[in-house]
Amino acid sequence: MGIEGAWCFRPRQHTDERGVFLEQFTTAALERATGHRMDVAQVNTSVSAAGVVRGVHFADVPPGQAKYVTCTAGAVLDVVVDVRVGSPTFGEWRAVLLDDVDRAAVYIAEGLGHAFCALEEGSTVVYLCSTGYAPGREHGIHPLDPELAIAWPGTDRRGRPLTHLLSAKDAAAPGLARARDEGLLPRAAACATAPRQPAARG
Repeated sequence: MGIEGAWCFRPRQHTDERGVFLEQFTTAALERATGHRMDVAQVNTSVSAAGVVRGVHFADVPPGQAKYVTCTAGAVLDVVVDVRVGSPTFGEWRAVLLDDVDRAAVYIAEGLGHAFCALEEGSTVVYLCSTGYAPGREHGIHPLDPELAIAWPGTDRRGRPLTHLLSAKDAAAPGLARARDEGLLPRAAACATAPRQPAARG
């Protein structure tokens, strides 16, 4: 995806008159592609109205929280933000469409920020997480921060105008510069040594 620690997966879909079957996630495929092993500690699901923006969220490192994200219904523009101080791509972001057509997924390693914008009513996002929810270790950056300048979509999946809706918590989040000045952001060196299960050898 152009940011170290972020990968997009496009699963092979098997279709027939009954519908569709696919392997949405396997540890073996993740290990082959990334060298990371992800032991799933928690699975989260969010359902969003069109225009809802969630994020930019990240967790303290260590231990951090890796995520494997997919959209099981509807569509979202999924965004990965490099919030790791000292990273060569610090402050940059990349976006990919996750929807119920291609059924792509994004893997986000520890220390990266994550956000998305729902492009359809009832858009359903499922996150596999490497660590459980820990409120004291989780932080956010305002998704409309002009320094990040994320190009959030102005229209939904059918081309209709969107109004962006943020939670009170996300709307109160600091911008990137303030978060850096307040020492909230993870450091790239710590992320590089974040504890992970080694890739399987065989």
